[in-house]
Amino acid sequence: MDRRQLIKTFIALAGIQALPLSALMASRQAQAETLSEARSFSYAWLKGHARSLAEEPWQSGEGTLPDSLKNLSWDDYQAIRFRPEEALWRDTDTAFQVQLFHLGLYFQSPVRIHEVVDGQAREVAYQPDYFRYEGEESLGELPEDLGYAGFRVHFHTDYERDLAAFLGASYFRAVGSDMQYGLSARGLAIDTALNSGEEFPEFTAFWLEKPIPGSHQLVVYALLDSPSTTGAYAFTMTPGPDMVMKVDVALYPRKFMERVGIAPLTSMYQAGENHRRMANDWRPEIHDSDGLSVHNGQGEWLWRPLVNPRSLRVNSFVDKNPRGFGLLQRDRDFSNYQDDGVFYDKRPSAWVEPQGDWGSGSVMLVEIPTQDETFDNIVAFWNPEQPLEPGNEHLFAYTLTWGAEPPRRPDALGTVQATRTGIGGVIGQERTYFSWRFAVDFAGGPLPMLADDADIEPVISASRGRVEITSARPLASINGYRAMFDVVPDDSLEPIDLRLQLRLGGQILTETWLYQYTPPPQQERA
Repeated sequence: MDRRQLIKTFIALAGIQALPLSALMASRQAQAETLSEARSFSYAWLKGHARSLAEEPWQSGEGTLPDSLKNLSWDDYQAIRFRPEEALWRDTDTAFQVQLFHLGLYFQSPVRIHEVVDGQAREVAYQPDYFRYEGEESLGELPEDLGYAGFRVHFHTDYERDLAAFLGASYFRAVGSDMQYGLSARGLAIDTALNSGEEFPEFTAFWLEKPIPGSHQLVVYALLDSPSTTGAYAFTMTPGPDMVMKVDVALYPRKFMERVGIAPLTSMYQAGENHRRMANDWRPEIHDSDGLSVHNGQGEWLWRPLVNPRSLRVNSFVDKNPRGFGLLQRDRDFSNYQDDGVFYDKRPSAWVEPQGDWGSGSVMLVEIPTQDETFDNIVAFWNPEQPLEPGNEHLFAYTLTWGAEPPRRPDALGTVQATRTGIGGVIGQERTYFSWRFAVDFAGGPLPMLADDADIEPVISASRGRVEITSARPLASINGYRAMFDVVPDDSLEPIDLRLQLRLGGQILTETWLYQYTPPPQQERA
C-alpha cells in the first residue's frame, strides 16, 4: 500500500463509528478462556521478544483473508459496524473502554490484541458477532482466528466518541479537548523521501493493560516489525484537555537503515495564507497543520510555515539534544477556513518532547506535492546522526502531547501569527523586475509592552537574491508587529532560505521565522 492510499484510508476510518470491537464481557469470559491461554507478560519480556525476533528473517504479517473481505467496496467495508455493548471493559469499574477495527479491504494484516490483567496476558479472540454488517455483499463464513486490524480508545467522560485510534501500519492518532482528529503519529519512519522507497513498519500485536479502578491512565504495549527492524513500544496515555502519551521505544535493527525517523508526525497542508499554489477550492485554507515548531538544544525557538511545494522538498534542522518539536495548527479561527464539515480550525497540534539524551542529529521536515486534502503530504521526525547499528538495542523515550496548544511555548518571545506572501514592489509604481513580498505578523511576549515609536529592527537574511523594502511596524489588531520585505530572486530556480527575527537594540523579541521560498520559472515572473 502506498502512502496516499494508507493515509486516505486511515483519515476516513478514524472519523466514523465503524469497525471496533471489544472483548471479554463477563458473560463471554469462559468462552474466551477456552480459545486463548493466559501467559505472563511484561515490557521486559516484550523487549526480549523483539530482540530475538530481529535475529530471524522478516516474514510478512499479511494474512490470507477470504476474498469476501479483500474485495469489499469502500461502502461495504464501512458497513461493518461494531456493537458498542461489546466494548472491552464495558461492564467493569475502569474509566476506559476499547473497541477494535475489523480486517478487510486495505487492512489485510491481522493484528493480535491482548488484554493484560495482573501481569497475565490473554489474546482477545475474534468474535464475528461483536459486529453487525449492513452491506450489500455477503461476507460468508469467516475464520475463527481472523484477528483484527487495530483498536480505538474511549474514556468515561464520553463513551460515544473515541480519544485515540491505532490503525494501519504503525499509525496512530489522538484528540485534545476539541475532540477532533487531524494529524497522525507513527511508531517509526524508515527511508522517508528517499529514491529507494519508503518502508512502512507495522504494529503486529498490542497488549492492553486493564486499568485499576480509579486510574485515568491506560498503558498499551506494541510489537513493531518490518524488513529492517523490530521494536518494543510502551504507550502510557492520560486523557484530559490534552491527550498526553509517554512513549518508550526499544529498537532492534535487522539491517542498516539509511534514514531513520524517530517520533514521526504526519500531516496535511494543501493551501494556506502563505502558500496558495493549490488554492482552487472555495475554502480559503485547507490544512491539518500550518507550521513546524522547534525548540532546539541551544534554546532557540524556530517557526517554519508549511508549504505545498511544486516538487518534493526535504529540510534538515541540525541540532543536539533537541528540547522539543511539533507540527502545530496555530490558526484556530473558523473564518479562515469556512469548513463546517471537517473543521480544520479544531485540528489538534502534536508536540514531541524528548526524554534523556538524544545526541546529535536533525529535525527533518518532508513536504510532498499534493492536489488532494485526503493525502497527508507533511512528515516531521528526529533523524539521529549516528546510524542505528544492527544487532544492538537503541532506546528512545519522549512525551507526545495532542491538543490545541503545545505544552511548551516561547512565552517570553513574540510568536508568528500569520505569514502572507504575494507580488512585491510599490503600489502605484511601475514594476520593472520581479520580486516577492513577505508579510509576517508577530504577537505576544514583550511586544504588547513596546512604545509605538520603539526602534524595532527586522533582522532578515536570505541565502540568495536581494532583500529590499524592509519594515516593521505596530499592528494594533493583534497587539503585535508586522514585518514586511521583498525578495528579488536571481535567475536560479533553486529554493532560497529566509530567516527573520525582530530585535530592539541587542534584545531578541521574537522566535525565529524560517522559510524556504522557491522562485517561479522565468516565464511566470513577467
